[in-house]
Amino acid sequence: MQVLDGKSKDLVAENVQELKKIFPEIFTEGKIDIEKLLLVLGENIEKSQERYELTWNGKTQAIKLAQKQSTGTLRPAKEESKNWDTTKNLYIEGDNLEVLRLLQKAYHKKVKMIYIDPPYNTGNDFVYKDDFRDNIKNYKEVTGQAMRSNAETSGRYHTDWLNMMYPRLKLAKNFLRDDGVIFVSIDEHEIANLRPLLSEIFGEENWIADLVWQGSSKNDEQFFAICHEYILVYAKNRDSLGMNGKWEEPKEGISDIYEAFEQIKIRYPNDYEKQTLELKAWYSSLSNDHPAKEHSHYSWVDHRGIYFPDNLSGPRFGQYRYDVIHPKTGRVCKEPSRGWVYPEKIMKEKIAEELVHFGVDETTVPCRKTYLKDHETMRPRTVIYKDGRAASGVVSNLFGAPKIFPNPKDHEVLSKLIEMATGDDDIIMDFFAGSCSTAHAIFQLNSNGGNRKMILVQLPEPTSEDSEAYQAGYSNICEIGKERIRRAGEKIVSDTGKTDLDIGFKVFKLDSSNLKAWDSETDDIIGDILDLANPIKEDRSQEDVLYEIMLKYGIDLTMPIDEIQIKGIKVASVGLGYMLVCLENNLTLDVIEEIAKMKPSRAVFSDSGFQDDNVKTNAIQILKKYGVEDFRAI
Repeated sequence: MQVLDGKSKDLVAENVQELKKIFPEIFTEGKIDIEKLLLVLGENIEKSQERYELTWNGKTQAIKLAQKQSTGTLRPAKEESKNWDTTKNLYIEGDNLEVLRLLQKAYHKKVKMIYIDPPYNTGNDFVYKDDFRDNIKNYKEVTGQAMRSNAETSGRYHTDWLNMMYPRLKLAKNFLRDDGVIFVSIDEHEIANLRPLLSEIFGEENWIADLVWQGSSKNDEQFFAICHEYILVYAKNRDSLGMNGKWEEPKEGISDIYEAFEQIKIRYPNDYEKQTLELKAWYSSLSNDHPAKEHSHYSWVDHRGIYFPDNLSGPRFGQYRYDVIHPKTGRVCKEPSRGWVYPEKIMKEKIAEELVHFGVDETTVPCRKTYLKDHETMRPRTVIYKDGRAASGVVSNLFGAPKIFPNPKDHEVLSKLIEMATGDDDIIMDFFAGSCSTAHAIFQLNSNGGNRKMILVQLPEPTSEDSEAYQAGYSNICEIGKERIRRAGEKIVSDTGKTDLDIGFKVFKLDSSNLKAWDSETDDIIGDILDLANPIKEDRSQEDVLYEIMLKYGIDLTMPIDEIQIKGIKVASVGLGYMLVCLENNLTLDVIEEIAKMKPSRAVFSDSGFQDDNVKTNAIQILKKYGVEDFRAI
């Protein structure tokens, strides 16, 4: 029986296979012939020693870190979760580099949008230094002590930050669907490095925009008060984006116009002249800073709705010249200086369909009717105006304390970005989750319709002992984030009355493998080999192992799991029978046959769980007899 591989996705092997599909001729005895590859690529090879590129000390190692496999696991923490049995949301504690490796199989090309707010490298924030030899062991050591900031006086100030960001962004790309996008927040400290870094990983041709977020001013700067930061936006494949790569967002104030218009229609049903006068009066009553004021040219009404009289003149002189008769006076209307935009035949059709607006008499040039209902959205603008202090106030109100988390991102801004870039059932990932503004944004957005799901990852960075968060009982950032998710979700349910929202989350924590045979950290190799009769570590449960199996198989961690009994033996049914996992001992052929009869797509057993070698050998034949082709042992 084949043994299940305890490693995460092998990205190098996958890339080699892709090369083999495209250029089979470059392979010799399973290896790549570099000379043949160069020959096949022809003139597309950069031969000059001097070239345009972003490089730094440690870049080669950073690339290797992105390719490295993991033998770690994610252990479930039900007691820290919310709505464990029903939620589709994930919150994962751990070094995000290692977590991203572990999630590769299960979530490859499944994420629609990634938003991250990484350390800005201001000199005060923590920049994680990875260990090439064993990242999980390094993670445990680092999180058990005070974390040090990356001071500007460091000789590797920018290098350390780039070495941290490169492998994480490289792995992040694999999660995105072909029509996926990534948003990365940053400020002036690393914007110059982040842009070429993203262009190298995602391709310069997939750049979408650099958004400028104007928040509060930094009055402590020497020359200029800096009042903005950035969000860099890249696509996985710009050509695969919907709407030909064009996004829309609702125009501000439109809902207010419709609300006012509904009241006007109640007072003056079918009286379009009176409705027009009342709508114009309503616009006049608004303050100049009201968002609806910008759309006050939409102030005429007919049986189709609200419209404004738009230009009907041709795009250039000498367009179309003919007489248009005013419907009331019977005289020829004034003609635009450049002629009409439509040929005479089309103009007559538009007039017959009442799509042309005429003035009180022929002295006014007729116009076409442009309806508000057809122009409710706009291209999103690259400048965002939202005071950063508002986000701090939201967190303070949720926790009832003013300084629980410094400088959280504004969940309302994130909500707009998510709404713009995703559909109702899409997955959003944030692997620098911080205070979990992303989760808050998703919950708020789903309360208006939708069932978006999230994958959040955060390093349990300790809070300072003199901080308000620590004094309130939050020992690390993860504790703050999880509590914010709980409180934000409950508040949204309370405010909206919608009790069917998924405001839960499953908590998992990064750890070394549950199985001795898969543990790369073991200090007692000989002892573990002798003890493989019981492959599961003493402090781990079958449930821990079950989720590790799901990870290594590439199964969604929110897949439903049911416990069933087969002849007194406990069996886990994953995904309504998609995979059956039995880790019990003394398995007989009767039990194996009953499992086989259920015809799962996959079956997993403990290698030491079979009653004897004869049962193990015959189990293979029984499983094949019932069409179960994918079965493994651990």
